[in-house]
Amino acid sequence: MDPSEPLRARTITLVGLMGSGKSSVGKRLAQALDLPFRDADDEVETAAGRSIPEIFEQLGEPAFRDGERRVIARLLEGPPIVLATGGGAFMNAETRELIKARSISVWLKADLPILAKRVARKENRPLLTGKDPMAVLTEQAAVRYPAYAQADITVETGDTAHQVSVDQVVRALTNWQSRSAA
Repeated sequence: MDPSEPLRARTITLVGLMGSGKSSVGKRLAQALDLPFRDADDEVETAAGRSIPEIFEQLGEPAFRDGERRVIARLLEGPPIVLATGGGAFMNAETRELIKARSISVWLKADLPILAKRVARKENRPLLTGKDPMAVLTEQAAVRYPAYAQADITVETGDTAHQVSVDQVVRALTNWQSRSAA
């Protein structure tokens, strides 16, 4: 039997702060496990017919979060995938419960200075517009870490190659599956 086969039985949902690698690690994890990859942010943009910055600007964050919750619920009803969520998705109690009930949740956790360096390179983060990335991430960590800590698995990633993080996630998933089966 293929040792990764049990890892393909359920959706694997990646949670964490912006810049933690949910999309980049998620794509490579999906490839390694031979599962489809879906990015909740991309799916929200497709469903809304506009970009996330446009959704925030035109409809506000509550409308974005509602759309995000509905998109994630729809994705979790389908066959197993690797799902990258937006940084705030796991904060919604209903979304968090859906993720925990229908998937294996993995918190990708990295030191804040590493995340600040990563997110400063991108212009498409509405929660950072005109703000200091380190200050925003510090504030988000204080609010979001207690929710993220409810994920099934926590993987501490550093400033390493994506493949190193993928290998860490696969090991953590394998260990989690072994404990769950016991």
